[in-house]
Amino acid sequence: MSQPERIPIGSDHAGFELKEKLEAVLTGLGYAVDDVGTHSTSSTDYPDYAHPVAAQVEQGRAKRGILLCGTGLGMSYAANRHHGVRAAVAWSPEVAALSRQHNDSNVLVLPARFLSETEATKILTTWLATPFEGGRHETRVKKIEPEAP
Repeated sequence: MSQPERIPIGSDHAGFELKEKLEAVLTGLGYAVDDVGTHSTSSTDYPDYAHPVAAQVEQGRAKRGILLCGTGLGMSYAANRHHGVRAAVAWSPEVAALSRQHNDSNVLVLPARFLSETEATKILTTWLATPFEGGRHETRVKKIEPEAP
């Protein structure tokens, strides 16, 4: 029997409450959740959570990760600094699906201040279920990483 896919998840204070709800969704879907924090609504700095999630994806310890902050922007900036990480801010299921199909996103970033629990759940489940199309998109994705110096 294979182990369930482990997905690291992190948020700052703005995403904490929604993160807690999405953890339950992930667990219910059979994923093993690795919550890197935050663990309250007390003010925190988003890079403190973006980097641990992105590092797990970068190092191959996780195939995918999830981040939440107020707008999603700060988390995406920090996560995308990691080699091989393609963190996509998604505010609709359609954007989530396209981020997977065309860009092979491996970190989903949710703008917690702008989504209901229902919307976030639909975005998450769409992102998890959508495969990368490859083909012409694979060539483009390979061009994202700069050549080694």
